[in-house]
Amino acid sequence: MILEQTILDVADNTGAKTVKCFKILGSSFRRYARVGDVVVGSVQKTIPGGEVKHGEVVRGVVVRTRSAIRRADGSYVRFDRNAIVLIQPDGNPRGTRIFGAIPRELRQKKFMRIVSLAAEVV
Repeated sequence: MILEQTILDVADNTGAKTVKCFKILGSSFRRYARVGDVVVGSVQKTIPGGEVKHGEVVRGVVVRTRSAIRRADGSYVRFDRNAIVLIQPDGNPRGTRIFGAIPRELRQKKFMRIVSLAAEVV
């Protein structure tokens, strides 16, 4: 579960390293974001020469959470870090590569382009 003020890793090659979440989209009273939810955040750390700059306001899809994800078959999936993939306003990813494992729950949330770019879908 992602709250406001949570520091998230960035799992793509846009140049951002960490993002601080400051809004969870979907409703005016949403408190938590889970895998597949869209959040708005501010870029905290970047690499030199990256596409995004420090302080830029970006949207991203939560792709990994430390909180476990329960699946319909009763199994759970959890990751060691919270991570997002930065997206454009139309929902396509801003980067051209996705790093790390991506859960298959993103396929149900209609983020097919992110799933297709990912090296590993669990």
